Amino acid sequence: MSLDHSRAPVLEAVDAYRRRGMLSFSPPGHKQGRGVDPAVRLVLGESVFEHDLLATGGLDDRRLRGGYLQEAEQLMADAVHAEHTFFTTCGSSLSVKAAMLAVAGPEQQLLIGRDAHKSVVAALILAGIEPVWVEPRWDEERHLAHPPAARDYADAFAAHPGARGAMVTSPTPYGSSADLRGIAEVCHGRGRPLIVDEAWGAHLPFHSDLPTWAMDAGADVCVTSIHKMGSGLEQGSVFHLQGDLVKAEALKNRADLLGTTSPSVLIYAALDGWRRQMALNGHALISHALKTAGELRAGIEEIEGLHVNDGRDFCGPGLADDFDPLPVVVDLSARNVSGYRVADWLRERRSISVHLADHRRINVQITHADGPATTRPLLEALRAVVRASADWDEEPQVAVPSAAGLRMEQACLPRDAFFARTEDVPLSAAPGRVAAEMVTPYPPGIPAILPGERLTEPALAYLRTGVKAGMNLPDAADPEFRTVRVVK
Repeated sequence: MSLDHSRAPVLEAVDAYRRRGMLSFSPPGHKQGRGVDPAVRLVLGESVFEHDLLATGGLDDRRLRGGYLQEAEQLMADAVHAEHTFFTTCGSSLSVKAAMLAVAGPEQQLLIGRDAHKSVVAALILAGIEPVWVEPRWDEERHLAHPPAARDYADAFAAHPGARGAMVTSPTPYGSSADLRGIAEVCHGRGRPLIVDEAWGAHLPFHSDLPTWAMDAGADVCVTSIHKMGSGLEQGSVFHLQGDLVKAEALKNRADLLGTTSPSVLIYAALDGWRRQMALNGHALISHALKTAGELRAGIEEIEGLHVNDGRDFCGPGLADDFDPLPVVVDLSARNVSGYRVADWLRERRSISVHLADHRRINVQITHADGPATTRPLLEALRAVVRASADWDEEPQVAVPSAAGLRMEQACLPRDAFFARTEDVPLSAAPGRVAAEMVTPYPPGIPAILPGERLTEPALAYLRTGVKAGMNLPDAADPEFRTVRVVK
């Protein structure tokens, strides 16, 4: 049956509610904006509050007989070639947890790329899942991790045949992508499901010049953040499902266990509208984004001392399998300046906010919303920061270890370490102790230390010197990283 992608059921229902003039004696308490503080209304506008409704007993009736959300999810699944789609309003951090809990339970093993987001570790703590870490492919020249290879997952299954499934992050925030078809074949050869954290890949289904997206590659569950590379509101996320290795009922049940009972209809409506936008015009919009990114890349390459990483840098033997060009990753190493300082300068001096920064790079994310109006000021700001950096003092150096130096023994389950009796110790006394906290450079949010890992000096030195250079550690017990929390 052909579905009508010119429809946006949730968005239309929100509009119909307002036009009907419904009188509400239920939450939200601002009552379609009538009770909002005038100063708040002035900043946020009236429309936000007029369309902020309960999902049940507001947008739809108390028994959900309108079926607006269900219809919107069916349209989303159809648009991206999935069998089932579920909307969530708690970001992909919730979607990832739901997917993991639908595949593995307490003390069961799950193969996971060690470059996973901190939300994955949160699921390990909540569920008591035992991670079997699969090592990313480490670029020693650029100090950058790429997703593990299909062979790495095959070896991990051979060593841990009881693992309940596998999980991979692709694309990474830097745009490097895995061989998802190969990893799916490895998993399915053992009758196990593959979960793909594709939070940065909402745009992938809509253009053939991008890496193959998870459902087309044969993955069983795929998690996507529409607010990252799409046009959704912050926290708008979906997870897609196909095949029979993960039951739709189980996935929905786990999401219901973790999710809010008061979902934002505004976020639902934005998800619905984005699907319609992409189903009708996605190829043209992504073509525009690719053209914009290509022109920006060429412009940055003309600036002395700056280099934009591309497929020639990121792909090849021992590196990534594919590459998304929309994250424009600018290598600053020839200028001998850190991404932290450049990002701060761009924000403070030119009102430009970059996606992420590390010890030698910045990443500027391009979407279909960009064009000359945004890229021209960026190019001028990059030229200006290069001129300004000539007068900067020498910066603190980050002690980035080798791949082996970054990796630590998983001495106990993350859950056991997180809930153990703990103490905070100075870094000098920490090597050999078992971490009881996550320590995560953010963004992109990939933990350098996990609960249950046995701490080593190279990992501690990396974070200690990183903080001095400008690294942000928002989840550390001591954000200045003078102490670290360990199992007592």
